[in-house]
Amino acid sequence: MVRKITSPDFDFIYGLYMHPRVNPYLLYEMMDAAAFKPIFNELEKAGIIYIYEVDGNETGMFKLIRLPHRNHHIAYLGGVAIHPSYAGKGYGEKMMQAILGLGKQMQLLRMELSTDITNQKAIRLYEKMGFEREGVLRKYTHLVSENRFLDEVIMSYLY
Repeated sequence: MVRKITSPDFDFIYGLYMHPRVNPYLLYEMMDAAAFKPIFNELEKAGIIYIYEVDGNETGMFKLIRLPHRNHHIAYLGGVAIHPSYAGKGYGEKMMQAILGLGKQMQLLRMELSTDITNQKAIRLYEKMGFEREGVLRKYTHLVSENRFLDEVIMSYLY
């Protein structure tokens, strides 16, 4: 099941964003809960972050941001993560099927994402689900804590 986050989801979302195995692939630098709370509140208010649940258990998360105006048929998919305790058990593929289903319900014609070019596990999953590589965004993400930039591959799924 996919649902938008609510205030009680703070601990799960914060824990997933700040998990040492997940954080390097996501948007935010490591921070304490107090610093993350305003970010969470903003994400909740915007209605763009979702939780993926299996049998009532919070299993993963993602952001789906619909673009405006002439690009209304497109959504950007970001912050895709499965909790490490569920990793390697097929939940990533099931969550991606749910995400693509949500996109279809939203009548999207295109879903796009970007990921670190070294994140081969994610790239393989996205390609398996029908996403295609479109190019490389050079020095796209800046890891402040490591003082280095990452190149990202941009990928899209066409409905």
